Amino acid sequence: MSLIWIILVLIVVGVLLWLANAYIPMAAPIKTILNIVVVIAVILWLLSVFGIFSFGAKNTHVYNYYNTNNKSFVM
Repeated sequence: MSLIWIILVLIVVGVLLWLANAYIPMAAPIKTILNIVVVIAVILWLLSVFGIFSFGAKNTHVYNYYNTNNKSFVM
């Protein structure tokens, strides 16, 4: 993923979060929770894009075993 796409995704997510905060009426604690969840999700996504953090089946023992020991079975 190129740096331009990463910046574009960050801009779109930021604008959507701003629109939700500005134009959707909700209580302040709910806005805070929404902001925290979005920021954590974006941070995890950025970490996975840059290869620092990975989540999903690739971290499991079963995936590593079949991917390294049995070349005929690749997940």
